Amino acid sequence: MEIIGHGIDVVAIERIAALLQAHGDRFRQRVYTPAEQALADASGPRCAERYAVRFAAKEAALKALGTGLRGGIAWTDIEIVASWIGRPELILRGEAHALAARMGIDRWLVSLSHSGGIAVASVIAVRGRRD
Repeated sequence: MEIIGHGIDVVAIERIAALLQAHGDRFRQRVYTPAEQALADASGPRCAERYAVRFAAKEAALKALGTGLRGGIAWTDIEIVASWIGRPELILRGEAHALAARMGIDRWLVSLSHSGGIAVASVIAVRGRRD
């Protein structure tokens, strides 16, 4: 197993809540996939936490790729879903997926947390089998 890249990001939940309030569906559709929106919106009054932690994860994934939002990568090319046991998993599409394939990235390790008004995410890009 070889670590290809690592990204970490911290986001103020209040910042994402303000973007949701100011830009609503336009912000949601630009940044989040329909599945991410459904998961966050289902959490009711805590939806800003879910949106914020996924925003942090997308930023962390871009850092792990070493690109930022360049080369045609869109926010929605990066999706954070929950596995059947609730573990966060990263799915790439479009240009982000193509770049990861060129880099030889086989899988992603993702950790998400939010507390005290802060959301944090760590994303590690890995090549090779589990040891």
